[in-house]
Order: sequence, then C-alpha cells, then structure tokens
Amino acid sequence: MMGMAQPVSPLSVGSLTQLTLSLAAIVVLILAIGWILKRFRLAAPRGSADIAVLDELRLSPRERVVLIRIGDAQVLLGIGAGGMVPLTPLAASIVLQTAAPAPAFAERMRELMKRAGGLPPGGSSPGAPPPGATA
Repeated sequence: MMGMAQPVSPLSVGSLTQLTLSLAAIVVLILAIGWILKRFRLAAPRGSADIAVLDELRLSPRERVVLIRIGDAQVLLGIGAGGMVPLTPLAASIVLQTAAPAPAFAERMRELMKRAGGLPPGGSSPGAPPPGATA
C-alpha cells in the first residue's frame, strides 16, 4: 500500500512550537488582565468597615491626596512615588457633598428625544397609537 500517509508525531517541531506559543499567549493574557484590574481598581475592595477611603484628588499620574476615615477620625494622606505620608489628622470631620443621583436611562433618553424633536408632546413614541385608542 503505497498511498497511505504516515501519521504526524505529536512531538514534532510544529506541534511543540504551537503548544509553546499557546501557553505563552495564555500567560501574557493573565498578566494583562491582572495589570488592568490593578490599574483601574476593578478588583474587589478588601478591608473592614472601620477603614474607608472617603475622597481622592489626583495631583499627577503618580501622586494623589487621599482623605480616609479610620473609626471616627479622618486623616489626610499624601501618596506618591516615595510612599505614603500622613499630611494631617483632622480635628473636625469634613462633610463631603454628595453628588446628585444620575437620572435613569429611560428619563435621559426621553429628554434627548424631546430635544431632538423625536417625541410628540404627549410623550409617546412616534409609532404608538394615540392615547385612548384600542388596538
């Protein structure tokens, strides 16, 4: 039987190269995901309820001022390339202004459509039957 091809060995140069490149790609992907989670602080916060970061002001890409709460006290910290430096413990607590809650997505879309002239004065969508009409 001359027409039969011999099977390729699983330890050939081509299959070992493919295996090595696949493993290297997986390691690079794991490292990239870890860097992204660290960079954008997407990992779950750890710590207790007694310590919390109240506010933060970035001064440069590597330096920031952080207001933290430890129990009932508040401390202002400077964080930079040289490490963390307590700037001052605050005698009186700072009351932070809370931002207004963002409007719901549906309300925001209605507002944008009204501005663009997309909704009639009744507020229903252009293809909807008029109020009081039966289907």
